[in-house]
Amino acid sequence: MYSRPALAHAGSLAGSLRSVSAPFWLVVLSGGGVVGVSFLFSSFVTDAAALNALARPRRLFGSRRRRRAAAERGRRLLGWASVAVLALVVWTGLTGPTVPLANLAVLVVWVGWWAGFTMFTYLVVDAWPVVNPWRTLARAVRRVAAERESGRAPARLPIRLGAWPSVVGLLGLVWVEVESPVASDPRVLAAAVLAYTVVTVAGAVRYGPAWFERVDPVSRVFRLYGLLAPIRRTDDGLAVSVPGAALVRYPEAMAEDDAAFVVALLWVTTYDGLAATAAWDGVRDWAAGVGAPGWLLGLALAFAGFACFLAVYRLAARLARRTADTYVTARFVAGWFAPALVPIAAGYHLAHFLGYFLGLLPAFVAVASTPLSPPAALPVLALPAWFGAVQLAVVVGGHLVAVWVAHARSFDLFPGRLQPLRSQYPFVAVTVLYTVISLWVVAQPVAEAIR
Repeated sequence: MYSRPALAHAGSLAGSLRSVSAPFWLVVLSGGGVVGVSFLFSSFVTDAAALNALARPRRLFGSRRRRRAAAERGRRLLGWASVAVLALVVWTGLTGPTVPLANLAVLVVWVGWWAGFTMFTYLVVDAWPVVNPWRTLARAVRRVAAERESGRAPARLPIRLGAWPSVVGLLGLVWVEVESPVASDPRVLAAAVLAYTVVTVAGAVRYGPAWFERVDPVSRVFRLYGLLAPIRRTDDGLAVSVPGAALVRYPEAMAEDDAAFVVALLWVTTYDGLAATAAWDGVRDWAAGVGAPGWLLGLALAFAGFACFLAVYRLAARLARRTADTYVTARFVAGWFAPALVPIAAGYHLAHFLGYFLGLLPAFVAVASTPLSPPAALPVLALPAWFGAVQLAVVVGGHLVAVWVAHARSFDLFPGRLQPLRSQYPFVAVTVLYTVISLWVVAQPVAEAIR
């Protein structure tokens, strides 16, 4: 059924999330209990060969020379098509209707891209390297610049920076999305997209592909989510495997900055949902009463929350080193198990944006069909009351996949059967903690929904 249109904050669930009807204590204890029990069940699976066989990819089809040439032409076509969509977003954002729900730019960015395309990335396959418009633009500009400057090589990013700029960039982007009108004002959105385009293309032209590998937070987010997808592109073509198999087979321990980015990805999904709850709305009202600006409070929460999540994860790594009784350093342990956090972030993203995507999809289709003159009455799908249970289920499901990934990776790192299990005790505790926090946020009333 359909209801009257009401645009929610694009980064929240207002208008598409219903509070869970079950008691809060039951939701939290059941979710945390499921994760704990799943670890007990997985403890009986201690055959490393069986675990590796489960994570082994199956090739769909190979990439012969002709097929590679056709794929390369297809990649170019998709790349420039995405550039056209980027230009359309800027143009409609600047010249289209000021009503957010009737503006194609708002719907493309938040409903089509950040909700729909991101879900497609971790549920199906990572297509972002192909459709990334900023990578396509940077290649074109770099090609022209190379012709004028006789093939001048890109500059090198300072090694000491590592991937920390992408961590700060991710926290900053989500803070801007939460605190600014970028999700509700098409003009502000167009300006933000233009600014991001200039910075990203300029950085990629100067530093080459390293910019997308170490600095650009959007590319790094999709790269991590793509490791969860069941379909992956390999050197031999496309391959299909159990979701999360690429995380199990991640070849090495993540560096400290890469592990921090994974933790940041997990935190920003929590922060994005927390900022839309009535509880946080009450904190903002209290802060306003004592003269503290809301944007500063949100910025403090973004970075302080990340610091807490990172500190808890590093503490778990140190405890895991003790419980496993290993010579491996705590930093290595933290990097080795960091891929297991990706399914948690994806599950939480799916819980927050699935309802948002389904609810606004009819409006997206209606506006996309006539972007210059959208209908006066835009349909919004009213989700049934039981959809809250689906949201809780996908949160718990993401944590269950995380338990499996950590379980399988522990047998690749530690010998025997008992030592890998002992290494997971602290991480299971942290996973249960993250589950409780995630379910608490999902179960909270949404601020916009109660006003």
